[in-house]
Amino acid sequence: MSKFKNDIDKEEFVKYISQWFQSMGVKVVYAALLLYHAFNSKDTPKWAKNVIIGALAYFVSPIDGIPDLTPFLGFTDDMGILSFGLVMIACYIDDGIRMKARKNLSRFFKDYKDIDLTEVDKFL
Repeated sequence: MSKFKNDIDKEEFVKYISQWFQSMGVKVVYAALLLYHAFNSKDTPKWAKNVIIGALAYFVSPIDGIPDLTPFLGFTDDMGILSFGLVMIACYIDDGIRMKARKNLSRFFKDYKDIDLTEVDKFL
């Protein structure tokens, strides 16, 4: 993990999500935002931050198990990795992190259904 920076570049992360938000869908973006905000929490231990770095690195990597340009299937592997990361660090995702993720989500999606976010939250 020493190859990775100790922080996640917010501008690059937001740029990537903005570029692909339509095809990703609200669930994938919400999961990524939860991980991002958990990473930036002072309460998240180093081992959990390493899990988050791995999940988000796979998420933004141009090399995927299933190419992101593939309609309908492109982000299923990303969601699987993000879900795994969320389950691994679930005890560090509190209501404050959820609120921050939901607030940022409105930057990418004007209208979304809370049921979509609840489906992601059930992993936690």
